[in-house]
Amino acid sequence: MYSIRSEAHFDAAHFLAGHDGKCKNIHGHRWVIEAEVAAEQLITEGPLRGMVSDFALLKNDLKEIADRFDHTFIYEDGTLWDETLAALEKQGFALTKVPFRPTAEHLAEHICELLEARGYQVLEIAVNESPHNRAVFRRMS
Repeated sequence: MYSIRSEAHFDAAHFLAGHDGKCKNIHGHRWVIEAEVAAEQLITEGPLRGMVSDFALLKNDLKEIADRFDHTFIYEDGTLWDETLAALEKQGFALTKVPFRPTAEHLAEHICELLEARGYQVLEIAVNESPHNRAVFRRMS
């Protein structure tokens, strides 16, 4: 098996509804995404011959995903009052609603799904919310 890895980053705020610690409050991170994709065999023909994928393609796809979250407030659907959302929208804040608790673990799984939808065989997605805190998602074989 062959694999390649690329990295992207974004800055975003979130909170964890129902959490008992500090993360129940709105706070931000410099999120770093590392994606490793694989292939059993290298591409045998055309301009990508000898590659798993072009690094530039993976880098661009990962950056496009990261840009969806960049400088937004990521929140779980159903955790904010309609009045709160209306006020934030009226203020012009960029909001990203997700159907899951916005933990690093869930973001890693979500990013995996987004890359798989683009045709990648994903081995691993790591999401760092700080230099010392990382969540990893791998498909179980």
